[in-house]
Amino acid sequence: MTRIGTIARLVLYALFFGLIVGPHVLSLRYGRGRLAGWLPTMLHRVFLRLFSVRVIQSGSPPRAGEGALVLANHVSWLDVVVLGGLRPLSFVAKSEIAGWPVIGTFARLQRTVFIDRARRGATATVNSMIGERLAAGELVVLFAEGTTGDGLRLLPFRSSLVGAAREALTEGTGGLARIRLQPLALAYTGRAGLPLTRIERPEIAWYGDMELAPHLDLFARRGPIDLHVVWGAPIAFEPGTDRKVATAQAEASVRQALRDALAGRPVQGHGARAAEAAGRQTSREGADVSAPGVAAV
Repeated sequence: MTRIGTIARLVLYALFFGLIVGPHVLSLRYGRGRLAGWLPTMLHRVFLRLFSVRVIQSGSPPRAGEGALVLANHVSWLDVVVLGGLRPLSFVAKSEIAGWPVIGTFARLQRTVFIDRARRGATATVNSMIGERLAAGELVVLFAEGTTGDGLRLLPFRSSLVGAAREALTEGTGGLARIRLQPLALAYTGRAGLPLTRIERPEIAWYGDMELAPHLDLFARRGPIDLHVVWGAPIAFEPGTDRKVATAQAEASVRQALRDALAGRPVQGHGARAAEAAGRQTSREGADVSAPGVAAV
């Protein structure tokens, strides 16, 4: 894509944002928030269409109106746009993001729950907020690794914020008998219809000390991106559920889905395999999930 083409697309995106931001804010302040839920989804879809990000979904997503805590891997800033374009939902993010130019504004409009990791007791407060949303039938996305990666390796999932599911149960504030933990894998599989190579992955994955501006420039110039979103088999979280065990099951499900998606294999039926693999997978910190010879050079 030429620089003129990129600028033209950004102008169109900014114009659409200008059209919806007023109704969005009014819906949050004076309405029931339903319109505010769908407007960010529409905005994300416009971005994906303008910049040719092609998303394929498979698996078992939650039903409309069913609350779920989504435990996903994290590869890039683009993850937020992709997931936000699927359906109304909100995210959990570190408090520093709230102060970032542009990105912080978008995060607040998405009703992001911010957590201050340096403040003692922050986890309990955030868990209570998430629990209220789950009890209200909302989807809340938690990037359970706590950081981004290269899309090939999966870091251990952190279980502390998974305790938010307990707040939505009868013994917490929500009064539900169970809540859905939803594993979700984001697999970046190709560019312009061709398999994505390891050399190309740093142009899509945003991790480590990469600067954002050059990364955005590469994203705009290098062409269409193919992405597979895999909804794993749901995990029922009940009053007696061990959050660490449930988190390990979700991690194993995402790990297997990534392996299959990157290798081009069918990605259905990860629930049983995840339960069997949870014990042995969680000790393999940072294991490479790519299949030998697949998308490698």
